[in-house]
Amino acid sequence: MQIMEMEGWLTFSLIALSTLLALWFFKLSGGKKQPLPPGPWRLPIIGSLHHVVSILPHRTMTELCRRHGPMMYLQLGEIPTVVVSSKEALGQMMKGSDLQFVNRRTTGMQDIVGFGGKGVTFAPYGDHWRHMRKVCVMELLSSKQARRMESVRAEEMGSLLHSMTASAGATLNVSQKVAALSNDVVARAVFGGKFSQQEDFIHASNRIMDLLGGFFLIDLFPSSRLVRWLSSEERRVRSSRDVMQHIITDVLNERKAVRAASNGGTGDEGLLDVLLTRQEKDSLESPLTTEMITTVLFDMFGAATDSTSTTLEWAMSELVNHPEAMAKAQLEVREVLGPDRAILASSDLGELHYMRMVIKETFRLHPPAPLLNRTNEEDCKIMGYDMLKGITFASSIFEMALANFLYHFDWMLPDGAISESVDMSEKFGLIVRRSSDLHLRAIPHLCSKAMEI
Repeated sequence: MQIMEMEGWLTFSLIALSTLLALWFFKLSGGKKQPLPPGPWRLPIIGSLHHVVSILPHRTMTELCRRHGPMMYLQLGEIPTVVVSSKEALGQMMKGSDLQFVNRRTTGMQDIVGFGGKGVTFAPYGDHWRHMRKVCVMELLSSKQARRMESVRAEEMGSLLHSMTASAGATLNVSQKVAALSNDVVARAVFGGKFSQQEDFIHASNRIMDLLGGFFLIDLFPSSRLVRWLSSEERRVRSSRDVMQHIITDVLNERKAVRAASNGGTGDEGLLDVLLTRQEKDSLESPLTTEMITTVLFDMFGAATDSTSTTLEWAMSELVNHPEAMAKAQLEVREVLGPDRAILASSDLGELHYMRMVIKETFRLHPPAPLLNRTNEEDCKIMGYDMLKGITFASSIFEMALANFLYHFDWMLPDGAISESVDMSEKFGLIVRRSSDLHLRAIPHLCSKAMEI
């Protein structure tokens, strides 16, 4: 709490100092102005920060875009930023210039987590990124892995349905349930199975995701040594990254020992085994290091678990908040798939058109990552505005779980609360989550065979 108060005090002090110096700087400003997009008025030093620093910056930016147009210029400390909020402007960015905007701007904090771009998520576009992305996509989406993961999802889903049915209608922490489901499925996909330090790894991963999602002075003023000296975020990120790296190193050593004892095979191979095999064969143009493997595993684990569980939470929240939509979705799932089903698989989801509409609307209302940034590599014009080099642009377990939830259970709020009382407030971060856990009663449907799983 003291750390957060210190950061708030520093931000307030900078705003106050800028306000006192504003008139003097405005009088000195002059010269030829670049035809940049419109935006809110700016202060010296901090630029537009005083407009967007809030509990929910993505909502604040939405309101500012409604006021200033589909392309809005913000000066976030030292970082010039254009917020693109229309499909027309986005189309001009990507049409014929996709490689110009292919890179995302990485902050100092992200460089720490990504070991300077050695993974996938925070790596710059280039040979390394293409190689690592190819490995991840080919191995995680191969036909062999697809068959393997179908059985993994069914096993984990069955275990969750059984525990929920056994609760006999008691109030459940749905947020914890879906997070555990997502974590266990992804752990088996990435690591080849659950591991002893999984909870510690998840805790460190969540802490890093929370830290990366904020507005921190060290990222907004990267050239300031004073800000770097006063800020504590860098130390906190390094600490969490080191914990995560230590855990992955232990998992790596354990897996190497198992592979050595079994002549290279482990039975249930995940992405980790694929990376170790490639490291042993040195099959990439640039050798795989332990740091690279650590970063890729964090990228895959963090992205998949957070986005999946968060979206499922929001979908259930919206359905409980709109009983008519809940009833319609449940009717479709139960009529299309028929009675006496146990675990619904991915192959059962093709005809669930209304449920897919619910999913699309959930993504529209609650995009997991509402601000997608890109940085242009060269000067250009978009919709008549100059885009100078370096400007930053903010621009199937989930389906399976939702279908099973709707098929096997009727959902109620605890203590007879009405639907309108569901707390829909958000918590901003790299992934926008609910601000509080979702608690619901899961009443087994009369036709449900979940207890037989």
